[in-house]
Amino acid sequence: MIPVTTMSAKRVAVFGLGGSGLSTASALVAGGADVVVWDDNEARVSAALDAGLPARDLRQVDFSALDALVLAPGVPLTHPRPHWTVDLARNAGVEIIGDIELFCRERAAHAPDSAFIAITGTNGKSTTTALIAHVLNQAGRAVEMGGNIGTPILSLAPAAAGRIHVVECSSYQIDLAPGLAPSIGVLLNVSPDHLDRHGTLENYAAIKARMIEQSGAAVIGIDDRFGAKLADIMEAAAKPLTRIGIRSPVSDGFMMQNGWLVEAAGGSTRRVFDLSQAENLRGAHNAQNAAAAFAACRNCGLSDQQITAGLISFPGLVHRMETIAQQGRVRVVNDTKATNADAAGRALLSFEHIYWIAGGVPKSGGIASLAEHFPRIAKAYLIGDARDEFAASLDGHVPFALFQTLQAATAAALEDARRDEAADVTVLLSPACASFDQFANFEERGETFRAAVLDHLSHDTLQGRPS
Repeated sequence: MIPVTTMSAKRVAVFGLGGSGLSTASALVAGGADVVVWDDNEARVSAALDAGLPARDLRQVDFSALDALVLAPGVPLTHPRPHWTVDLARNAGVEIIGDIELFCRERAAHAPDSAFIAITGTNGKSTTTALIAHVLNQAGRAVEMGGNIGTPILSLAPAAAGRIHVVECSSYQIDLAPGLAPSIGVLLNVSPDHLDRHGTLENYAAIKARMIEQSGAAVIGIDDRFGAKLADIMEAAAKPLTRIGIRSPVSDGFMMQNGWLVEAAGGSTRRVFDLSQAENLRGAHNAQNAAAAFAACRNCGLSDQQITAGLISFPGLVHRMETIAQQGRVRVVNDTKATNADAAGRALLSFEHIYWIAGGVPKSGGIASLAEHFPRIAKAYLIGDARDEFAASLDGHVPFALFQTLQAATAAALEDARRDEAADVTVLLSPACASFDQFANFEERGETFRAAVLDHLSHDTLQGRPS
């Protein structure tokens, strides 16, 4: 835990008592703050009381007596409308921040020169965060990994000399962290996502750009217009910068050429890593993740040999392009973390002859942008709120079937894939949707898929079918 000593003796309200909220409240108490907590969910309030935290309905609290309101990242700050606690805080002139901001203040107060790598982007940030942490760990560095990837940032060990914090930052978290100034900031990409929370794509991109502009050194993906423009801005400001391009060539930085990660510098290029060596970095999107990791770890003083060894040994990330079964020619891949079309497109591009399971709560634009990948899909199995919309997009291009549950869709996809005589067949859960119509989160969706696959394969074995 990181005791938040910078808020000692201050009156702080915490709203949102999921994992990060409870962690934040405990860290504030440990640092000497006068804390009151609340949530719209009664069960979470009860859990906070059981943990010994002082809970009180914030509607009954005098906000003019507060020094800060700390919001959990899932609580709306601006769109579609500010949460009622946000209105109360703004009317009282109380600052509104999140747990990332509290970490930044502790780091600034106690270990301002400690290494802090912050990773953001619409897609790939969890894989890149885990990859960077893995490479650094394999090289013998002391690493703390957390943030949006799982462990709340205030549950990590404090910033200190010789310790590197590798932190995934969502747009929600950055929005609540005005003091976010990592030693290395990584922006992978920007594409439409979370527009219900940020209003416009431009607002969403600007939030991510702020983190990069405040970084000591920047690693920026330039394959989209937002990254390309931001890189030019950073270069004009003479800020330390590494560009990474997978579809776009770079004159200085890292790019992919013919399956190799290539470094460009001073008018020449050299191959630095054969991506086929990394079994768990399949696909062009993982080339971007590998390039970002290479640049960030190089900035931390690692040699090319140390970095490539870490890339090769990377075990992959649960729920992201995770192979959960292989039976003969049939591979089963869990990519439940693909909660938008762009992420699903990256998965579709990584395989041929795909039995695709998709659907859930659709994002803006649906799957129209995936049309170029339709020839790779043997059949689609559609679930959730998006199934009719997705069916309309696929009609006439890809065979499809509609299902009420993920379990039923999974069983049908596995059966069809088993009968397929192609040399390489993939059953792929890559929903291109949020999970909240049928599941609490994408992790629950992925575990449900895993259980359905294992149950079906076990039944196949009992029936004496080929495996």
